[in-house]
Amino acid sequence: MHSGKILVAQGGGPTAVINQSLAGVVLEARRFSGVERVYGARHGVRGIVNEDFVDLTQETSHNLELVANTPSSALGSTRDKPDLQYCQEILEVLRLHQIGQFFYIGGNDSSDTLRILSLEAAKANHPLRCIHIPKTIDNDLVGHDHSPGFPSAARFVAQAFAGANLDNASLPGVYVGVVMGRHAGFLTAAAALGRKSADDGPHLIYLPERTFTTEQFLADVKAVYDRLGRCVVAVSEGIHDASGAAIASLLTSTVERDAHGNVQLSGTGALADLLCEEIKSKLKIKRVRGDTFGYLQRSFMGCVSDVDQREAREVGEKAVQYAMRAGRDGSVAIQRIGDYATDYALLELDTVAGKTRVMEDAFISASGTDITDAFRQYLRPLLGSGMPDWFRLRENPVAKLRAAKG
Repeated sequence: MHSGKILVAQGGGPTAVINQSLAGVVLEARRFSGVERVYGARHGVRGIVNEDFVDLTQETSHNLELVANTPSSALGSTRDKPDLQYCQEILEVLRLHQIGQFFYIGGNDSSDTLRILSLEAAKANHPLRCIHIPKTIDNDLVGHDHSPGFPSAARFVAQAFAGANLDNASLPGVYVGVVMGRHAGFLTAAAALGRKSADDGPHLIYLPERTFTTEQFLADVKAVYDRLGRCVVAVSEGIHDASGAAIASLLTSTVERDAHGNVQLSGTGALADLLCEEIKSKLKIKRVRGDTFGYLQRSFMGCVSDVDQREAREVGEKAVQYAMRAGRDGSVAIQRIGDYATDYALLELDTVAGKTRVMEDAFISASGTDITDAFRQYLRPLLGSGMPDWFRLRENPVAKLRAAKG
């Protein structure tokens, strides 16, 4: 028999639609007569061990809808990656508060936390339902067609590169844009959806699914520049050499690391600056500019996919339905049906936890520096409605009258 108390939390990097999932959980839970309280843990699992809870049962439906349309994590988030002992502390708090269902909105690490917690709850004979609600702009969850948060971030990237391409066409040179993605290149590949004509950028796309060499990169840039007089490049922050070493760490003497010991790739413009310097010094091209999209792409307001909003809400709703009716733990996965429609499956936590999806080979061109039509067809419906369009002046040249000099 289910407890009448539900807990929801948000973990990892925020997205533009993560609060849609939060609202989906709270509003759907209220439909079930057996639910007495819906609690929210502030700052993810850290808030659980600190017993930092808020009572979302008292929140109005109107304000929940307003929060749902607001980017970033309304409950706050955390980068904590719980081990066994940490999960045992979480379970102790959940038992004290008589929590019967725990919904964690997050990515790979969040699903692994739920996997451990589910096993510990079973050992302790505590009837706890653990449901993972997907969220990640990296789109790297195994078994999921795509993850909420990714479509909106991809929409931003596509539009940003469309603008950068127009800028680069008016003042020709080389432009390098660095996009998030440590192991999976889905978000960087989205830059290609900003192209309209054959000569539009990005002309080169570099993904962590392929080995990167500075020498080949420079040769690629030179070839495009010689042909078009300009070059727009999309680069994933996770590009690496044949040994797996991050290029960002190879081109600089100072390497920052995050809380998990990984090379710090986001929040720094180092890779863009270093690649631009390589182009300037080796190719002798004067006009070279670089940008690091960094955190802008995660929660950018006014650039949200309506498809992403709808699906993020529905995974929250389906999570509650699975917890209350199916009686098993799992990860709610978006499944694509037909040309574009979706259904929601509940995957075993072992299927998702601790694993990373990367771009399929069918999505990457033979050259390794572009995407295929298969990827365009995969991504286009996710970007949502109302994508902006742009136009060029027609070529109507006027004949020159001044005599050519001998």
